[in-house]
Amino acid sequence: MRIRRWIIIAIVLGAAAVAFVALRPYFSEKQIATKGAQRPRVVAVDMVKAVRKPVPVDVDAIGTVTPISSVALKSRLETTILAVHFEDGARVKEGDLLFTLDARQIDAQIEQAEGNLARDRAQLAGAERDLRRYGELIAKGATTQVNLDNAKTQADILAGTIKGAQSALDNLKVQKSFTMIRAPFSGRISAANVKIGNFVRPADTASLATINQMAPVYVTFAVPQRVLVDLRDAMKAESTKVVATIPGSGRSEVGKMAMVENSVDATTGMVTVRGIMDNGNETLWPGTLVNTKLTIRTEDAVAVPTVAVQRSQTGNFVFVVKDGAAHVQPVTVSRTFEGETVIAAGLAGGEDIVTDGQLLLSEGTKVESRSRKAGA
Repeated sequence: MRIRRWIIIAIVLGAAAVAFVALRPYFSEKQIATKGAQRPRVVAVDMVKAVRKPVPVDVDAIGTVTPISSVALKSRLETTILAVHFEDGARVKEGDLLFTLDARQIDAQIEQAEGNLARDRAQLAGAERDLRRYGELIAKGATTQVNLDNAKTQADILAGTIKGAQSALDNLKVQKSFTMIRAPFSGRISAANVKIGNFVRPADTASLATINQMAPVYVTFAVPQRVLVDLRDAMKAESTKVVATIPGSGRSEVGKMAMVENSVDATTGMVTVRGIMDNGNETLWPGTLVNTKLTIRTEDAVAVPTVAVQRSQTGNFVFVVKDGAAHVQPVTVSRTFEGETVIAAGLAGGEDIVTDGQLLLSEGTKVESRSRKAGA
């Protein structure tokens, strides 16, 4: 067995030697001598230019649409609903008649007040005639001064009575106007909470209906206190811009800042602000949650794709390509904007920046631009 094993090993070694001799012409002596040498590695990467351009300084937040004016309509009289003059949820204009209330009791009171006023005016006319007559008689010595003074006093009393009666009549006319409930401003009205025949009174807790002003509207949201100074300066310059977008629909309205709350919330460090939107198409509905973007100003800055910025223990950096080699360039990040990072320091604009393939790079690594395949 041992002799057979050695015979098999000798046959294998002989075959290997024959194969080496047969293949030797296909290898150059240089290749054999330098079989351990390798070509310097070149990494294929994606690159873009760092661009200096106007970049807006903005703040994103979640906001709520609130009406500038909202009124709950209530009756100022104890009476009955005679008519409802609108459809539920309809758009109304300022001055439109909405409800008609029963005014028969007030009409009767007005007639009574008008009668009292007519009586008092007739009495005043009689007193004034007596005053004139006593004045003529006192000149002829046919009456006493006391009679003249009494006639004048009676005329003055009746003049005061007429003023009181006129005031009572005017008050009743004002009360009658409350039986015609009209829209105080243009907007959209809610469903009517009462119908024809319902008895209403001022003490009722529920309103007859509610009107919300739809155009313009407020968008209320909160911003960090760090932007408060810049925001106030921008409001003075009227350079602010607010965009409110309804999530999921893509529909938005553009407006400007209207006000800043007079205090900062000490627990959150946020301050409440309001933007005013024209909302002519009623895109924004009161109570809707919207994504808001507040643009404070626009400044000239260097921007690169966010994917190009790498992070390390020493800070942020990017790979800048010069003369076919990648170099580590530390940068100071200011903020991000729509998938781009604004660089405050470290880049001047125009540099070739690596956006993909950074894991294979180090200082001085040779690189080449990766060719894009069709449809990539």
